[in-house]
Amino acid sequence: MERRSFLKHAGAGMAGAAVAAPATAAELPTIKWRLASSFPKTLDTIFGATESVAKHVAAATGGKFQIQLFAANEIVPGPGVLDAVKDGTVEIGHTASYYYVGKDPTFAFDTCLPFGLNSRQQTAWMLSGGGLELMREFFRDYNIHLIPCGNTGTQMGGWFRKEIKSLDDLKGLKFRISGITGQVLAKLGVVPQQIPGGDIYPALEKGTIDAAEWVGPYDDLKLGFNRVAKYYYYPGWWEGGPQLSIYVNMKHWASLPKEYQAILEDACLRAHSEMQASYDAKSPAALKQLVGSGTQLRPFPNEVMAAAFKTALDLYDEIAAKNAKFRRIYEAWKKFRDDQLQWFAVAENRYDNFMQATRVATRARNSK
Repeated sequence: MERRSFLKHAGAGMAGAAVAAPATAAELPTIKWRLASSFPKTLDTIFGATESVAKHVAAATGGKFQIQLFAANEIVPGPGVLDAVKDGTVEIGHTASYYYVGKDPTFAFDTCLPFGLNSRQQTAWMLSGGGLELMREFFRDYNIHLIPCGNTGTQMGGWFRKEIKSLDDLKGLKFRISGITGQVLAKLGVVPQQIPGGDIYPALEKGTIDAAEWVGPYDDLKLGFNRVAKYYYYPGWWEGGPQLSIYVNMKHWASLPKEYQAILEDACLRAHSEMQASYDAKSPAALKQLVGSGTQLRPFPNEVMAAAFKTALDLYDEIAAKNAKFRRIYEAWKKFRDDQLQWFAVAENRYDNFMQATRVATRARNSK
C-alpha cells in the first residue's frame, strides 16, 4: 500500500500542489525543519540533492515549509544522522544507510551490497519491486520514515599506491573501506580502514593507508586523490548502484499535513533523478582530466573479482542464517536481482556492448 501511495503522490506531484496550494495556503501551517546531512558541502552533487529538496519544498508551499540544511559535523557528525533522526534531535536527515551495517547488516539493502543491483535496478526494486515496503517496515523499528533520494551510479574501485595484479597483492593492504565490503575484503587478506572522507587525502599522502575508495571521477578529482595515488581501479563492484536516502522522524512525519508529505516525497524523487544525471554528465570530462594528468586507469583482475564475488555470497548466507530481518529481505532482493540480470542481458547489455564495439571500431578507422 505504501508504494502505491508513494507513486500516487508522485503522479499528483508538484503540478497538483501548484493548483491546490493557493486555495489552502491560509489553512496550512508554517513549518521549519532542520536537516542533518552525512556529507560535506564540497560534495556538491550529493549535498546538492538536499539543496534541491529544500528549494522545491519551499517553492511548492509558498515558503511555508522550510528545510534548513546542515552539512556533516555542523550539527551532528556525519555518521550520527541515523540516531539524530531516530531520537528527534533533528526532524530529517540525508545519508547512506550502509553506514549503519554495524547496527544491523540489513541497512545495506537500502544503499547497496557488493555485486548487487545497478542504479536502475535499485530504483526499480525500491519503487516497483517491493523494496520500499520492505525497507520502510525495517526502518519503523528505528522510528524513521524512509524516502529514496539520490544515486551516484556505479562507483569507481578506488585509488591505489601500487598495482593490484593478483589476489596476493591484497594481502595486508590497508584499504579505506567499510561496512559489508570491508568484511568481504578482510576475508581476502585486506586490512579495512574506516576513515572519514575529509581524512582520506592526508592518510594516502602519508602512507598511513595504501588505498582508498570514494565515489567517482568528478568528486575524486575535486578531492585531489590523483596527487597522492597513481592507480585508479574500476569498477567499484561493491557499489553497483548506491542509493542515498532521506530519513524523517516518524512523529514529525505523522504531524505533517498530507499536502506537505506529498510535496516532500515529490521533491525527493526529483532530487533522486537529478543526482545521477549530474554524475553521468560530469564524470566523462573529469575522467579525461584525471587520465590526462597521469592517472593510470586499471580494471580489477578477473581473479580478484571472482574471489570477491564468491566470498560475498558466502558472507550473505552466513548473515542470513543468523539474522531473520536480513534473511527476509535478502530472499526477495536476490530473486529480483536474478530476474533483472536475465532481463538486462537480453536488451541493455547487448545494446551497450554493441555501442562500445562500434565506438572502438570507429576510432580505429579514423586514426588510420
